[in-house]
Amino acid sequence: MQTTIIIALSLHILAATFWAGSSFVLARTGGKGAEQLLRPQIGAATVAILSGAYLGHLLHAGSFETPEKLLAAGAGCALVAFLVQIWLAIGLRGRAVDEAATSRMAAGERLAAVLLAITAISMAAARYA
Repeated sequence: MQTTIIIALSLHILAATFWAGSSFVLARTGGKGAEQLLRPQIGAATVAILSGAYLGHLLHAGSFETPEKLLAAGAGCALVAFLVQIWLAIGLRGRAVDEAATSRMAAGERLAAVLLAITAISMAAARYA
């Protein structure tokens, strides 16, 4: 069981670090290069969400106190960020990346970055709640 938790936690941390970090960079650079990072971001987001759900099941099943409420709020923000980035990827499919597309990408990545920052804060706060 301990090994399973360590593996799931490692996957969760590594995937979430890439997902949030790339979102922060794309938000800061105005969405430039987002078309190359969207697929890896969505892959990392999928791993982060699935491993987070598994960790929640293993470590917090049957309880919904303050730490679990904070984690649920963070998970909700992460899911919205995930949906925003999927929407951006669908919007880019088969289209040339012009100035308008880059502007939409920047706005979407900024929103995702804010949501992922809230997610990180809620996970840190849940540890001490």
